[in-house]
Amino acid sequence: MQKNIISNLLDALNVSPSNIPLRLQVASMMLQEKMFEEAAGQFSAVLEQSYGNIPARLGLAECYFYLQKYSAAIIIYEQLSSSLGNDDRVRYVKCLIQENSIAEAREVYNHLLAAHPQFREEEIDRLLRSPAGGDPIGDEPGEDGREDEKWFMEKPSLRFEDVGGMQKVKEEISIKIIQPLANPELYKAFGKKIGGGILLYGPPGCGKTYIAKATAGQINAKFINIGLHDILDMWVGNSEKNLHEIFELARRNTPCVLFFDEVDAMGASRSELKQSAMRHVINQFLAELDGAESSNEGVLILAATNAPWSVDGAFRRPGRFDRIIFVEPPDEAARQEIIKSLLQGKPSGDIDLRKLAAATADFSGADLKAVVDIATEEKLRESMRAGSIQPLQTRDLLQSAKQHRPSTAEWFASARNYALYANESGLYDDILKYLKIRR
Repeated sequence: MQKNIISNLLDALNVSPSNIPLRLQVASMMLQEKMFEEAAGQFSAVLEQSYGNIPARLGLAECYFYLQKYSAAIIIYEQLSSSLGNDDRVRYVKCLIQENSIAEAREVYNHLLAAHPQFREEEIDRLLRSPAGGDPIGDEPGEDGREDEKWFMEKPSLRFEDVGGMQKVKEEISIKIIQPLANPELYKAFGKKIGGGILLYGPPGCGKTYIAKATAGQINAKFINIGLHDILDMWVGNSEKNLHEIFELARRNTPCVLFFDEVDAMGASRSELKQSAMRHVINQFLAELDGAESSNEGVLILAATNAPWSVDGAFRRPGRFDRIIFVEPPDEAARQEIIKSLLQGKPSGDIDLRKLAAATADFSGADLKAVVDIATEEKLRESMRAGSIQPLQTRDLLQSAKQHRPSTAEWFASARNYALYANESGLYDDILKYLKIRR
């Protein structure tokens, strides 16, 4: 019955080929009937008339998923990350797993769990070996003989030379973290412990997580990436217990880089909190940073936030996050490096990196990835129409850069106000310097 309706609607489309709502309806019905190739053709036809049509792009990504064209689906899901529903995110995670992008899959899934704490998907839990799946993750036993099951720990191969730009950030991290490990006797002579914390702040997508992972790789240390969902628990006292367990795992595996992403969610100003439970979590966090019950020697703590003004001032005291580093959007030289890296492995002509870098001022690393993805998606369509691979050219990337606005603009609009009117300690002077504003 459904296929008869589809056939009748296709006849209607032959009469009115520019009827986008009708074509979307046909494509959706084909998807329901598992006519994935046909549905993909209809969604693609919609996009030829209306490039930015989100339902068509999501529908096409779903078709690609079922057709096992995982790379093509990932490109679309990455571009529409803020528009994905739960089912889309689940398919996105599964695509990443199929492409062996486990770290990225875990990050996407963790964001889904953070937004919907009760959500679980058994297949993903099993494949990612997450707590809900019940499989052991840690690779070293705890003090009580059990393996560390709950927390994902890795040993990154990424190093500083793999990170484009960010020279000032690298220098600060080197002084605080790398040099103490390389010269332990010298630091011991001056009474300096190996460890401590750095808070990275700046607009989203500028590589805060990337540089944290590269820090671990640079010193051949283990790396634990912690998000709010890893900490919070509905039962009273369990959140504090989770936080303690994470620090204890790091202490058993020194040197270890413990990275807290979006730390403002865990370290929010206590004066603004109404829930006493969250106050207890913050107090526990401060106690762990101080090493009140156990030594943090060799535990290197990095944290990232897009909103440093929301972090409780107690976190910035000496011995905690006593270095606050602004991670700005990549400069022109760094943008050239990032674009060159993003184009590796893709068919491309003679790309004018200098021209592209000049055309993408204020673009974050994530923005540059979006630019390359938009151009790649268009080239995929062009290649399918031509029946042969059409390489990326400079003009294609320049055109996609015009279609994508830098995501940093909104962040700087807010940060500018804090830097101008709530900057008594000079904490945000780097923002004013970047914006070329004199106080």
